[in-house]
Amino acid sequence: MLATDALQLAVRAITAQRLRSFLTLLGIAVGIAAVILLTSIGEGIHRFVLGEFTQFGTNVITVAPGKTKTGGATSGLPSSARPLSLDDSRALTRLPHIVAVTHNVRGNAEVEGNGRLRRTLVYGVNASFPAVFKMNVRSGQFLPPDDEASARAFVVLGTKVKEELFGSDNPLGQRLRIGGLHFRIIGIMAPKGQFLGIDLDDSVFIPAVRGQELFNREGLDEINVAADENAPSALIANAIKARLIDRHGREDFTIVTQEEMLKTLSNILNVLTMAVGALGGISLLVGGVGIVTIMTIAVTERTGEIGLLVALGAPRRTILALFLGEAVALSALGGLFGLILGIGLAQLIHFALPALPVHTPLSFVLLAEGIAIAIGLTAGVLPARNAARLDPVEALRTE
Repeated sequence: MLATDALQLAVRAITAQRLRSFLTLLGIAVGIAAVILLTSIGEGIHRFVLGEFTQFGTNVITVAPGKTKTGGATSGLPSSARPLSLDDSRALTRLPHIVAVTHNVRGNAEVEGNGRLRRTLVYGVNASFPAVFKMNVRSGQFLPPDDEASARAFVVLGTKVKEELFGSDNPLGQRLRIGGLHFRIIGIMAPKGQFLGIDLDDSVFIPAVRGQELFNREGLDEINVAADENAPSALIANAIKARLIDRHGREDFTIVTQEEMLKTLSNILNVLTMAVGALGGISLLVGGVGIVTIMTIAVTERTGEIGLLVALGAPRRTILALFLGEAVALSALGGLFGLILGIGLAQLIHFALPALPVHTPLSFVLLAEGIAIAIGLTAGVLPARNAARLDPVEALRTE
């Protein structure tokens, strides 16, 4: 049998029962659309979260006091862990492959200026903070490289704090009260946006020693190190570990490299994407059952036609290929419609909810269509084999 004849027979069989074929297509289309939609949202969230972390560079190493890393501000409860000190931070600047080192003392305090009062985040840092976290100053300057022990009472405002307290006025040179301490404004940061729910623009930056005085703390919340991008982060982390052990006498701190953090996050988000994709795959399973059912009915209805083809000399492999081709064609068309529907819904959701990240990689599209064809091939095997094994005499007798 010529390929054109086989194609014509398959098309005629599909179009002869338009409603039944459409419903079969619809089952596959809904499954593919569900997979595309859910995995697009999962992949979008994946990229968004990783982008949030990499906006500060790709080779940042964090050192926190205590052997177990705990995020957020210190609790104020007694701890046996030796706190990190300003001397520890200075010692790390002398290590090889270190670009910049900043320390961090953070807390929440009332900020008063221009007759207005606002409670906001206060970060005690040093002059290297913008270099470590890839942040820029919009006007004025950042904290100068003063001696840590006698750092002047300067403050740099985030853009949101500046707008809330001073509006369109220029605050440079004016006085600002934070808690019970007074500072002089020397700079305004460029907008940076939010980082995992923390509004970096709603923050102020003061020298670390002033932060320790403000929050009545002896140690640092953490030390952040920006390393050379070409240097292995594990090598630098080991050097930091050795230096701090020499100073502390034991490992009473935790080192977290950005590479480790991104790898862990990526693994978690990959599992999330696969999980939501598997939920959509349940619909594909239903669509596959639908193809088995429809093709089995088709074999029963076309028993006489199959017998005539065999009687005229059609090989059994041709009969097998005809029915497999119909099943694959149904699933491939359903997959195509599902792709159009899924991508369209994903873009519609992104248009309606711009804050929800949606991304559909080409690999997902090709994989989804391949899965649809594989389902049609798998679901059509049993009915096609039954059709190919029919006895021509018995088949013709049913006509």
